[in-house]
Amino acid sequence: MTGLDLLGAQQRNLFIGGTWREAASGARIEVIDPADGSVLTDVADASTEEAVEALDAAAAAQADWARTAPRERGEILRRAFDLLTERADDVAHLMSLEMGKPVAEAKGEVAYGSEFFRWYSEEAVRIHGRWMQAPAGGSRLLTVRKPVGPCLFITPWNFPLAMGTRKIGPAIAAGCTMVVKPASQTPLTMLALAAILEEVGLPVGVLNVVTTSSTGELSTALQADDRLRKVSFTGSTAVGRTLVAQSADQLQRLSMELGGNAPFLVFEDADLDAAVEGAMVAKMRNMGEACTSANRFLVHRSVAAEFGERLGERMGGLTLGRGQDDGVDVGPLIDEKALDGVTRLVQDAVDDGARVVTGGSAPGGPGFFYSPTVLVDVPPGSAINTQEIFGPVAPITTFETEAEAIERANATEYGLASYVYTRDLARTIRLAESLDFGMVGVNTGLVSNPAAPFGGMKASGFGREGGFEGIEEYLETTYVALPAD
Repeated sequence: MTGLDLLGAQQRNLFIGGTWREAASGARIEVIDPADGSVLTDVADASTEEAVEALDAAAAAQADWARTAPRERGEILRRAFDLLTERADDVAHLMSLEMGKPVAEAKGEVAYGSEFFRWYSEEAVRIHGRWMQAPAGGSRLLTVRKPVGPCLFITPWNFPLAMGTRKIGPAIAAGCTMVVKPASQTPLTMLALAAILEEVGLPVGVLNVVTTSSTGELSTALQADDRLRKVSFTGSTAVGRTLVAQSADQLQRLSMELGGNAPFLVFEDADLDAAVEGAMVAKMRNMGEACTSANRFLVHRSVAAEFGERLGERMGGLTLGRGQDDGVDVGPLIDEKALDGVTRLVQDAVDDGARVVTGGSAPGGPGFFYSPTVLVDVPPGSAINTQEIFGPVAPITTFETEAEAIERANATEYGLASYVYTRDLARTIRLAESLDFGMVGVNTGLVSNPAAPFGGMKASGFGREGGFEGIEEYLETTYVALPAD
């Protein structure tokens, strides 16, 4: 069983209250293969009314789910982890078809994404409050942790499994029900995940999945409903701001993982072998279509030429192609809009005086491919240094001093991920304390880890996903005052 064979007809429909159903209107959303622009299949296109029905199901299931034993919730997550692991090849192939990434990389996402289920299967039984004597005596203080309640999860197209599991995992562990709205470009992986959770015994109504082409209408309707208690969103800062504004009337809890503009700092004392290797990871994960992707390479002037040459050699040696083909390193971008955006940013940089070391254009032919690209001598003010690229392009700008590097790194409204390459421990400490980012990778190009708190600051959002901190986003605290006698 591979690719689309993983999905039966019913798993291309809405999943509401434990039932797979078509949209009442019969409307469908086409799912496009980014490797050639053809139609892979289609999924149900829900109306606002059907989204509300999904919230009805989540609200109806909330009380019983909250009372479910933590061990039982954990065991469901553990079974889901096991089944995802067992079916990793099939899920990865399906993901590669709809999103474009190479199958090998998709398998990495399945391993990463499923780990959130294993991690939170273990955290489900560790939710605890406290008991203490009041400082003045005469009474006792008891705190109790409770699930927030029904949640809305809006997930992006670039990591269609992992961006779901790192929301669904802690919600299940905490005892929350949910409505999930996957990206219309890549809905198939989430529908496959819903089928797996159904198979391992997740009770009816706990998880509801609604695919729709009208995300704005859906979020507006659900956020106006006082039964919805939390929204978690991964996506653009512009959409995040809209969701934050819409949350005001009902004072909903929010987790916002928004845009990024990650600096990758290479100092004069860096191990250049390690820095180039880390750059390949930080830049080329997911074809550069990641909010944590290294967006700006700030390299000390004394090593910039060598670093640029070596990175260009590595990037130029990558193979483009359909993600399901053997030997492919880089798949297509998600759609024509994404391709046009990357093309424009590179051309603007060249017009500003940047020099192309490798790549610099789309290869032509079907699909939304862009050649891995390295640019040097990029002016600091070029648009490619201020906007999120979301593609396989590494623009290199030089700096002279540590203070300049910090200032330039922080000169952005975003604050998600950052990367530092240096062998100076004291400098490492200074940078970790000075960089205005939620995550700092030191001599590594990979910061994502299910056991670590993922999230940013400033226009990159707020809240944390993963780690011990992740489950806190789904819990409320009740304080109980108890007289001593």
